[in-house]
Amino acid sequence: MSKIHEAFEHGKAFIAFITCGDPDIETTKKVIRSAAENGADLIELGIPFSDPTAEGVVIQSANYRALSGGVTTDKIFDMVREIRQDVKIPLVFMTYANVIFSYGTEKFIRTCQEIKIDGLIVPDLPFEEKEEFLPACKKFGVDLISMIAPTSDERISMIAREAEGFIYVVSSLGVTGTRTNITTNLEEIVNSIRKSSKVPCAIGFGISNPEQAAKMSKISDGVIVGSAIVKLIAKYGANSPEYVGQFVHEMKSAISIQN
Repeated sequence: MSKIHEAFEHGKAFIAFITCGDPDIETTKKVIRSAAENGADLIELGIPFSDPTAEGVVIQSANYRALSGGVTTDKIFDMVREIRQDVKIPLVFMTYANVIFSYGTEKFIRTCQEIKIDGLIVPDLPFEEKEEFLPACKKFGVDLISMIAPTSDERISMIAREAEGFIYVVSSLGVTGTRTNITTNLEEIVNSIRKSSKVPCAIGFGISNPEQAAKMSKISDGVIVGSAIVKLIAKYGANSPEYVGQFVHEMKSAISIQN
């Protein structure tokens, strides 16, 4: 079993997403540490890809900046080795199937185990094709995290039954990005999941302020925030760790009220 369950052991979990290498690896290290110190229970580390189809313009731009700055998968692995000396919360990679295939599936997932990455999220991997990665994930003890979207319908219970780590509940149709309102009937989706699985559910896509985070945490086990954090990094660059830390603290405080 991975350490992901630890993120949900002390109430509602706040999960932060960060694009590795935006604007550079050194800043990413500082942002990760700042997020962890200010209440993040789990951090998703995005490995940049040239065609991130599930992402909106904010994270697409972060991918472009990181790749233009020369970030590579090996540099990200080295970064995680370093931060794991002091960052103890669960960490997961979010990336695309082609990144893993190009690196070599077994080599990639074995390295995840070596550097203490706890899980893997692959947005362009359909549930029906997860056998491409699942055997290696099982072999090396890395959770392959499932995503459930508003369009999953009758597949929800099937996906939930086989889920591990946590279930990423996609709040809205479309790509990532901040949203003024989230109108999907997420309570119904979460209730359906809970009939089939005891794995924690965290809601992501579109959550950008404390009010939204508090609302989503009432019906789930945690919230995931990416674009709002990536916007801060784009705005403040090398000075962003301080601002990200403040934001994470505000968001964690908002959902802690629900505990």
